[in-house]
Amino acid sequence: MAASFLLPLALMQAAPAAEPVQEPAPQDEAAGEERNEGWVEQSTDPEAFPPVDPQIIEGRRRPDYTDPLPDRIDQTNAGAVRAPPPEAFPTDQIPIPDRWRLIQSLGLVKERWFDPYHQNTYKGDRPINPDKVPWLPIKGHDWFFIANAVSDTVFEPRTFPIPVGVQTTEDPNRVDVFGHSFSPVFAQTFIVGAALVKGSTAFKPPEIEYRATLAFNFNYVDVPEKRVLFVEPSKPSHRSDHFVGVQELFLDYHIRNTSARYDFDSLRLGIQPFQSDFRGFLFQDQQLGLRFFGSRDNNRFQYNLGAFWRLEKDTNSGLNAILQSPRDDFVFVANAYRQDFLIPALTSQVTVVYNRNREGNDVHIDDNGFPVRPALLGTLRGRDYDVIYLGYNADGRIGRINLTASAYWALGEDRNSFFTDRPADINAQFGAIELSYDHDWMRFRLSGLYASGDGDPYDDTEGGFDAIFENPIFAGADTSYWIRQTIPFAGGGRAVAVNGRNGILNSLRSSKEEGQSNFNNPGTMLLGVGADFDLTPELRVSANANHLWFEDTSTLQALRVEGSIPKDIGYDLSAAAIWRPKATQNIVLRLSAAALVSGDGFRDLFDSLGNDRTFYSVLANAIVTY
Repeated sequence: MAASFLLPLALMQAAPAAEPVQEPAPQDEAAGEERNEGWVEQSTDPEAFPPVDPQIIEGRRRPDYTDPLPDRIDQTNAGAVRAPPPEAFPTDQIPIPDRWRLIQSLGLVKERWFDPYHQNTYKGDRPINPDKVPWLPIKGHDWFFIANAVSDTVFEPRTFPIPVGVQTTEDPNRVDVFGHSFSPVFAQTFIVGAALVKGSTAFKPPEIEYRATLAFNFNYVDVPEKRVLFVEPSKPSHRSDHFVGVQELFLDYHIRNTSARYDFDSLRLGIQPFQSDFRGFLFQDQQLGLRFFGSRDNNRFQYNLGAFWRLEKDTNSGLNAILQSPRDDFVFVANAYRQDFLIPALTSQVTVVYNRNREGNDVHIDDNGFPVRPALLGTLRGRDYDVIYLGYNADGRIGRINLTASAYWALGEDRNSFFTDRPADINAQFGAIELSYDHDWMRFRLSGLYASGDGDPYDDTEGGFDAIFENPIFAGADTSYWIRQTIPFAGGGRAVAVNGRNGILNSLRSSKEEGQSNFNNPGTMLLGVGADFDLTPELRVSANANHLWFEDTSTLQALRVEGSIPKDIGYDLSAAAIWRPKATQNIVLRLSAAALVSGDGFRDLFDSLGNDRTFYSVLANAIVTY
């Protein structure tokens, strides 16, 4: 290309200058035409050019050709609101009037009130419209309604030592201390709860929450002896009962956020659930209280400051009886949790719990006619006591080993020991640890527990450890025979049990729900092994074997007026299968069986001629949750 341009330019520079062209004469017109033959005259007028064809070849467009724009259209719409210009909208997001219902508006999801698996206004997935519910105490937007419903069905045939009635018996031939031991139980509980929550709770704590939960319980039990279910010997040996309890009724107010990652301070007032440690050894209940709680350091530090006024419980269901006057029993709690302390992956908790009981002048009879305060032990006088529990709890892992541990030291004063009628100091200890190892779909567990017993009931020190209201998740939990069943302390006290239902401590209380703590007890020791096998995502099988002892039998010897009672309680063997048909917690079916192979100490307390030395329980449980 460069050479083709340079050559004519050089020729032009070398040629001599052309002479002026003369205008031809008219007579030479023919000659002029002859001279100009082969030349085409061109015009500089744009309109003289022919129109350009943009598609010279079919299917192809001429390069650098742009179609002419259509004529401008001006539209006048009087009174219309002009839309914002494009630059008014951010480039990375577009506002939507109701982002909660966008998916439904697009036709991707259809809401059904009975479906808890998809977006559902009744499950708190979308805010409610305040204009449609003017009777609710809410103002503004972002209010969510959350409804919960639970059906808990229990059928439990079991055997345990049942004493023969003193005045009368179901069978005149039963002249021994203990009669037949078989007793079935059926219990059906319906729990219905609702909450109003304000705030975008997916990213930060709610600003305010109102919650209420009611529980309806129906229970039926049949025993083979008189005076087990009712104090009157004339009443039958079977009982059906029902009760409605208020299990939650509180206001939760979010005071403030203290960091960009939503560390917070909150206040909760009313009947509320509370658990003082990881496994429910000391105080796990739903009680009337005021609690100040929150977090710091990106939620690595949590704290609780609480005061609880204990409510009376229904005798047969264990639910809160709010129509009765609250007890003169107060619990004050202060605890702090720290993640990655003392080592990484371990959460440590320190706690101080103060239990102030002033029921020394109170005589309380349960719904079945049995005295529960004071317990029918010793001199039958009422008691006041003050106890401070100092505790350390840990939960986490050390390498591949999962660890849960608790330790408590109980210090205080009992104003009136039922053995001496004198004030006595309280000095008792408790420790529990569970180690587990995970291998693929299997978990293997090793458990140990120690609760001190009173070595001398007639001195001025009570050394038996007792909790405030225990609900332990430990050593097989309520699959275990010893934790699940109540063993009556026949011969040493009236309407008093060695241990309590859903409890592991041998506390000699009249009732965990309505009785007082008792620090004149034989204590508890446990060593156990267990394993969990997740055979499928829906099916888990567990097995546990625990060996139980009394820590010190001095109290039992004094109450039974016996010279010596061995410490060995026996072996607690249990197995359970848990099936979740939908691989969720909405339907949970459980079937478990447990047996207590009694040891020398248990047989010394409850053995009689022809009586079984192995006791069992079977638990069938179905839980359906919405």
